[in-house]
Amino acid sequence: MHIISWNVNGIRAITNKNFVEIVQELDPDILCLQEIKADDKIVREVLEPLSDYSIYINPAEKKGYSGTAILTRTPAAAVNTGPGTDPFLPEGRIQCADFDRFSLVNVYVPNSGQGLKRLEYRQEWDAAFLKYLMKLQAQKPVVLCGDMNVAHRPIDLKNDKSNYNKTAGYTQIEIDAMDKLQESGLVDIYREQNPEKVAYTYWSYRFKARERNTGWRIDYFLISPELRPQVKDVTIYDQVMGSDHCPIGLKLRIDSGG
Repeated sequence: MHIISWNVNGIRAITNKNFVEIVQELDPDILCLQEIKADDKIVREVLEPLSDYSIYINPAEKKGYSGTAILTRTPAAAVNTGPGTDPFLPEGRIQCADFDRFSLVNVYVPNSGQGLKRLEYRQEWDAAFLKYLMKLQAQKPVVLCGDMNVAHRPIDLKNDKSNYNKTAGYTQIEIDAMDKLQESGLVDIYREQNPEKVAYTYWSYRFKARERNTGWRIDYFLISPELRPQVKDVTIYDQVMGSDHCPIGLKLRIDSGG
C-alpha cells in the first residue's frame, strides 16, 4: 500500500501545475491532501480525472481556506472528521479513515500565525488532538500524516537558531507538542530511518527559498510502533513541484484492501 500526503496550497491552483499527471505518476493507493482551499463541489470537479479513487472531503466553513481531502482506491469502512467539538471546528483540518488494519488520520495542524498570534489556540488544539489520537490508538494502529506545522528538531529546518521561539512552527510550545505525540507511542518513521539526513518538505515562496533549499520539514508520517515491520519505504519527494510543500510517501506491506 502506497500512501501519499501533500499540502497542495489550493486545489484549484495546483491543478494548473500538472497535479493530475503528478498523482498518476506517483500512483498512490491513498492520497491525503491538506489546504485544499475549496468546497466539496469544486474539489470533486477538479479531481474528476482521478476517477478510480473514492473521494472524501472535509472543507472549512470559511471559503478559500484550509480543508482536507482523502482519495483512496479501496473505500474506507468509514470516514469521519474528528471530534465535532471545539477547538476542531470549523476549519476542516482532520479526517480519519477506518481501514481493517489501521486508522488513517489526515491532518492540517493550525499555523501559529504571523507574530505567533494563534499560538495559544494552537496549544489548545495540539492538546485536544493528542487526546483524540490516544483514543484512536487504543482501538487499532494509527497512521497519522499531513502538515503538522512544526519543525521538530534543528535538523528539520535550515535556520534553526534565528527562528527559535520567534517563528511559527519552531517555538518550544510547538516542539513540546510534537514530543508528546511521540511519547504517546507514535513514531516519526522518516526520521527513525534517516536519523542524520537533512531533508525538507516546505519552502517559502519568498526569497528564492526553494532554489536555495532554505526549507523546513513540517510534513510527517507518524505511525504506531506495531506497524514498523510493515514499512517498506518512506520518501520525501522533494523534486516534485506545484506547491510550497512537496509530497511525502509511505509504503506499507499491507494489501490495498486493508
